Amino acid sequence: MIRVVLVDDQTLVRQGIRGLLELVPDIDVVGEASNGEDALEKVPALKPDVLLLDIRMPRLDGIAVLEALRKANALKPTLVLTTFDDGDAAIAAIKAGAKGLMLKDVSLEDLAQAIRALADDKTAFQPAITESLMAAIRRIPSTPSDSYVAEALTAREREVLHLICGGYSNKEIADLLALAEGTVKNHVSNLLLKLDARDRTRAALKALQEGHLG
Repeated sequence: MIRVVLVDDQTLVRQGIRGLLELVPDIDVVGEASNGEDALEKVPALKPDVLLLDIRMPRLDGIAVLEALRKANALKPTLVLTTFDDGDAAIAAIKAGAKGLMLKDVSLEDLAQAIRALADDKTAFQPAITESLMAAIRRIPSTPSDSYVAEALTAREREVLHLICGGYSNKEIADLLALAEGTVKNHVSNLLLKLDARDRTRAALKALQEGHLG
């Protein structure tokens, strides 16, 4: 069973998400918190496999919770849920340690898959949010430490990286760019090498965190 703690200041939302997740046999909601301060007390004690966290809350918002848990070495794989398609807030959440981002209108199936991905040390980004992330990332100037990687990526590799971050498979990327699937696999391999990432999800996360998509 995947142990989950749910943090959201809206009671009806918490109850709704919990009720839906109770229908999923391999997920167990072991606790809830109604605000950020409550979360800082409960998460370290409950030790969930995955934390579901609202990004906008009174007293302490989701960003502050992520930062505080990370500072206390108690941060668990966190899926941020929001009603706002806010690229800047999403970037802040990723930098604070979030491993996934989804809008609250996500389907139960997609939410369950995202929880399983995080429990398996992967990432989960909803494509709708990724579009706003891209816009926010383009406003971030590259830092000197990023410049070598940014220059090393070819135009085609950058296109492939954008689509990886959008959640597209190799086959879908090949179809969109009119390439052979084997060619896409080669581009992905080159990206993993240049970004020093062991898999495509970590490559996407690094690209989002460090602004390699400008």
